[in-house]
Amino acid sequence: MSTTTTIPTTPVTPAGPTAPPGLPPNSPLLSRLYRLTVRQYGEMVQEGVLEKRDRVELIEGFLVVKLSKKPPHVVAGKKGLRTLERVIPQGWHVAKEDPIVASDWSEPEPDLAVIRGQAEDYLQRQVMAAAVALVVEIAESSLATDRSEMGRVYAASGIPYYWIVNLVDRQVEVYSGPGPAGYEGRQDLTPGQDIPVVVDGVEVGRIPVADILP
Repeated sequence: MSTTTTIPTTPVTPAGPTAPPGLPPNSPLLSRLYRLTVRQYGEMVQEGVLEKRDRVELIEGFLVVKLSKKPPHVVAGKKGLRTLERVIPQGWHVAKEDPIVASDWSEPEPDLAVIRGQAEDYLQRQVMAAAVALVVEIAESSLATDRSEMGRVYAASGIPYYWIVNLVDRQVEVYSGPGPAGYEGRQDLTPGQDIPVVVDGVEVGRIPVADILP
């Protein structure tokens, strides 16, 4: 018979959270929110407290609901996976919507990621940010969040390159130069241009923007 484990949480003062529905932005309850660590989050998943159908990911200690995907998002994800797999060198693989440990507080599930080794290498261990060459988010309604919060999470973890497949403006935004406050460089590429794919400091190929956009 399975049992439910109560997972302890860590009280903190969050940095500028938005108020949940029903709470005003200046509510004193915001200063009493609890954050989960990646370890605690993993235990909740392992014990079945959280399941795949809950559609959440851990960002900066908070459980964030993943948005539903519209057809253009789905198509862009499939095209991006297919295209990246053609250029990624031996010793790396492309993951789709798999978790990455970005810090003690964040375990995002990017739409695509280029990861060192083979998928089987991670049967008994988590994918850490140090093993990731590139993360890709496909953005429409999530564009503002992907540019701000997610950009900071990925940059602070040291992931060298971050792409946003921007479905609103029909462009791919390439971010580079990670640091604690975010990425230092940004280049916007549109159909007719190519995206350089850099893995472990080496350009391994180029992808036409049109090959990823739906």
